[in-house]
Formats: sequence, structure tokens, C-alpha cells
Amino acid sequence: MSPAASGLLRALIERTGIDRNRILLIGLETCDWQSLTFVGERHELQLRILPPASKVAARRLCEGLGDAEFAIPGQLVVDIAVRAGPALSVDGSTLLTIEALTIEE
Repeated sequence: MSPAASGLLRALIERTGIDRNRILLIGLETCDWQSLTFVGERHELQLRILPPASKVAARRLCEGLGDAEFAIPGQLVVDIAVRAGPALSVDGSTLLTIEALTIEE
């Protein structure tokens, strides 16, 4: 996992306000990205938030996500959105997929 992806995951977990052992990373895709002036990575993170507070944590994570600021050393999150979910599973967990673009500072 790249430093940018790792920092992004930590920042997303912090937004939920629950213990990190209640959030599972079940999928991650990261690819290099660049423009004429910037270098970075595009990320897709698939998360499973475990009960009992999964709905509340997912709401905290998703609300205002596009306008949120993240403290990731050496990186800026320039685009972030919920791509899928949140979706409640039969076991009470909540699934969601987050897409983000990070660039080097």
C-alpha cells in the first residue's frame, strides 16, 4: 500500500469516530496519475464497517466528504467521493466504496 493510500485510509477511519478495528479494508486499487503539472495517485477503497455502530459511522464518514480537508503528510486530497453505498448487509455491517485523487505537495 502506498503512503498516500495508507494516509487516506487512516484519515477516513478517523472521520468515523469509532475504533479502527471496527472498519475493514476489503478492497484497494491504486494507480499512478499525472497531469502536466501534478503527480499523484487515484484510489478506490472498499470498506466494511462492522456493527453495532456501522450506520452511524458510515453517515459520519460520508457527510460532507467532498468538502473535507485531510492531513496526510506530503499529499493533498484534491477529489474524493462515495462511489457506492453505504449499503447495509444482512450481518448488520455497512459497505461502501470511496474514490479519491491524491497529489504530491
